[in-house]
Amino acid sequence: MVTPRNLAAACAWLCAAAFAPGTALANAAAPKAEVIHWWTSGGESSAVMQVAQAYRAAGGVWIDSAIAGGDQSRAVTINRIIGGNPPTAAQFNTSKQFTDVIEQDMLNNVDLVAKAQDWDRILPEPLIDVIKHDGHYYAVPLNIHMQTWIWYSKAAFQKAGIDKEPASIDELFAALDKLKAAGLVPLAHGGQSWQETVLFSALLANIGGRELYLKVIRDRDQATILSPQFRNVLLTFKRMKSYVDAGSPGRNWNDATAMLISGKAGFQVMGDWAKGEFTNAGQLPGQHYGCIPGLKPDTPYLMQGDVFVFPRTNKMEAIKAQQLLANVVSQPELQVTFSKLKGSIPVRLDADASQLDLCAQKGIEIVKDRSRQLGVTEVYLTPDQNGAMQDILTAYWNMDIKVDKVQRSIANALKY
Repeated sequence: MVTPRNLAAACAWLCAAAFAPGTALANAAAPKAEVIHWWTSGGESSAVMQVAQAYRAAGGVWIDSAIAGGDQSRAVTINRIIGGNPPTAAQFNTSKQFTDVIEQDMLNNVDLVAKAQDWDRILPEPLIDVIKHDGHYYAVPLNIHMQTWIWYSKAAFQKAGIDKEPASIDELFAALDKLKAAGLVPLAHGGQSWQETVLFSALLANIGGRELYLKVIRDRDQATILSPQFRNVLLTFKRMKSYVDAGSPGRNWNDATAMLISGKAGFQVMGDWAKGEFTNAGQLPGQHYGCIPGLKPDTPYLMQGDVFVFPRTNKMEAIKAQQLLANVVSQPELQVTFSKLKGSIPVRLDADASQLDLCAQKGIEIVKDRSRQLGVTEVYLTPDQNGAMQDILTAYWNMDIKVDKVQRSIANALKY
């Protein structure tokens, strides 16, 4: 039976041992960590192997349980926790998707690591708001992703005669028109509901800025959702549909990225995990592709990220493995190595990011401005609210629905 006292002792032992694996861990059974995650694409797989190697180097045994698809992976994790056979750790995103798991007391907290590294001071507020509950931290963040980057193919730009990247919505549409005239796919889009929400979020942030974004998504202000300003965002979102190809429905995000890599498409609006696919294909930012974090100098940086959570257990060996992994994942050096392959930036803004590429450097500079730090829709909305909005946006994207009806539907979905 694990008591609070011997649990604290185990945590303290691991905090020390994680930084001296050649001594303490050499005299103990190697901690085994079964880790459930959904990093299965090329760039993602390369990135997670960096975490596995770092864990092994610290004296642990990594047992990889990769499950394709975030929804499926999370469902397996929760079912195993409920069924009494939890993994040692599991990947989640910085969103409300594991709030219920916390409230049902299914996770161990990571307060020792958080306090030692002063997370209250160094982590961005939108991430703290998600992983900290009732004064306790329940997840170890690994990185920061920005969901709404605008990527473009240099080869496609050259073929279409586009000589500079767009710096406004009007310039974006002008470039899309040139790509269409050149016989290319202007916008590589994966026709899946979450991807439509990403595109919508990008337009809301770029057109409406911080104020409109927060009033709609965080405050769920009914008057704002029914306003002409929000109507304009929805009309612009629908206009984007005319620039995608017939093969878009059901396409995975990485297959859309591959269209830019091959030069068949001009733009993609997607999170910076797409950069991992460019990297995996041997392409370089500024040479083969470009990255635009926003079309205005003050466009919000819509943040999410990957975290590890640690299911509650009374097995001392599992607790030791969890604490070792928590310490490994929270080290800035690993976060830099991981982000180089994943396309993200380190959540530890005190990390030495000089070896990261120019797109990551853009992101790091923006995140230093706290006024531009905002969360993605999942940070502010419950899973039910976010799912309802996704369904409305996808229906609007694919069918002939009047924008006024869409506004009313979103207002009703986000009312409570």
